[in-house]
Amino acid sequence: MATYDLIIRNGTIVDGTGAPRFAGDVAVKDGLIAAVGTVRGDATREIDADGKIVAPGWVDIHTHYDGQATWDAEMAPSSWHGVTTVVMGNCGVGFAPAAPDRHEWLIGLMEGVEDIPGTALAEGMKWDWETFPEYLDALERLPRTVDVGTHVPHGAVRAYVLGDREKPGAIPTQDDIAKMAEIVEEGVRAGALGFSTSRTVIHKSIDGEVVPGTTATAEELIAIGRAMGKVGHGVFELASDLKREWNEFEWMGAISRETGLPVTFAALQSIAKELPLSEQIAEMDRQNATGANIVAAIALRGNGIIMAWRGTVHPFRFRPSIAELDTLPWDQAVARLKDPAFKARVLSEANVYPESDIVHLYRVIAEGWAAQFEMDADFDYEPGPDASIAARAAAAGKSADEYAYDLLTADDGTGFIYLPILNYADGNLDFLEELQNRDDCVNSLSDGGAHCGTICDAASPTFMLQHWVRDRKRGGRLSLEHAVKRQCLDTARLYGLDDRGVIAPGYVADLNVIDFDNLQLGKPWMAFDLPAGGKRLLQRAKGYVATIKSGVITFEDGNWTGATPGGLIRGPQRAAMLEAAE
Repeated sequence: MATYDLIIRNGTIVDGTGAPRFAGDVAVKDGLIAAVGTVRGDATREIDADGKIVAPGWVDIHTHYDGQATWDAEMAPSSWHGVTTVVMGNCGVGFAPAAPDRHEWLIGLMEGVEDIPGTALAEGMKWDWETFPEYLDALERLPRTVDVGTHVPHGAVRAYVLGDREKPGAIPTQDDIAKMAEIVEEGVRAGALGFSTSRTVIHKSIDGEVVPGTTATAEELIAIGRAMGKVGHGVFELASDLKREWNEFEWMGAISRETGLPVTFAALQSIAKELPLSEQIAEMDRQNATGANIVAAIALRGNGIIMAWRGTVHPFRFRPSIAELDTLPWDQAVARLKDPAFKARVLSEANVYPESDIVHLYRVIAEGWAAQFEMDADFDYEPGPDASIAARAAAAGKSADEYAYDLLTADDGTGFIYLPILNYADGNLDFLEELQNRDDCVNSLSDGGAHCGTICDAASPTFMLQHWVRDRKRGGRLSLEHAVKRQCLDTARLYGLDDRGVIAPGYVADLNVIDFDNLQLGKPWMAFDLPAGGKRLLQRAKGYVATIKSGVITFEDGNWTGATPGGLIRGPQRAAMLEAAE
């Protein structure tokens, strides 16, 4: 009988702690890491990792698979990029608790905020739950390639308690607040990893209404934080415009100091935020100096939009003639786009913007040629000004809008333009270098499973290694050891997942075997494989030799093996810390 279930031999081990890499083997038994170093004995399966990196599975703490996790076992695209644990229910949106008459409303909220096709959600979800504990039970029934944990989302809680009274500006009664706190406490006791809310005008329902948490008072938010404090664990997660009059950091600090729990906020360079990023960090430092535990959630690259003719947005969306394409089958639409007469008509038109409090964003999409970049085959996600549409159009002797039109129409209408709306105010990522080295900042905001027609940042873990460790040309790089720690140990510990993120005996055997020299992000493409033919941007990677979840190989050379060892995480987890068996 084999000593172990799996042995990874001769690898270069980057163990997730930040310690220097070392050569050795990793042995797995019964879903746990059993031995690390020179492993004697045999195994049912062995992987030769000579010349390869062996790292823990990535722990992605900001995803939106809340619907997809109820029907999809593969959990792509995150699972394609070495992710073995995801935390969802972020930004205050999700599907529990869900009163029977609020299903459509919750779908509209998710569709508007996270750009997930409502038709796909309506067809894919069975809604075999009402309360949050029942939702966790539903998640637990479906095996998958990754482990999933989730927050209790503010939007769903407010809708459940207020019902038809839930409108922008709705003021809950004291009884309402007590009921909301009770639901959150119940959810965290049942296994939720925390609570989430959103307070930004960018987040709107499909009907254009701001999300429920936007106008919540500090009293309501503190009551919910206290509910988690009663349980003794949980992360309070939020996205906010950080308006000065809201004094967000004051109540964030108050919640954290009173409960001892971490509060994490999306820290971004953003046109929607009144506080510059440097001031956000300074306010966080001020609160933490008095005993709070506020953590800045940072992205790894410019957050923005991948624009395409079949995407959710593109630079010509506000030109009247483009509306003619909306009802055409794609083959007819692309033929129309290739017609010189149609092209000339579109290019002659002025943009017509809808009345909106984010019309400035529409102008950047339609006219911001100096901030938009052509996504060619070897696209660098930290592009310089010479890669902009404006610069390349000038070099080609074309107007910027004609250059963009031709780019999008190339390859039968499958061209892409990258528009980093957030985190790229300086035209580079230098500001992230310091944040990547701070213990009070955590890698986050991949939005896996969301923004299906606009981004594919679920590839962030691969980008971290390819760009920040190996290929970055326009600034400093990070060590491989530090980059691995940032997306394994650091993300896991924030959520109390102390059983993963490290390669050591007793930890969950979540592992990646990586051909680091050949690690490469693929070109994005638009797929139509969600329920009801819903669209989503997808991006694969080369270089993942194997991904292992709980000791089971889930992906080999980027291909799903069909194995589904993943499950539901309920609350904090502790490592077994078993002795290595030699």
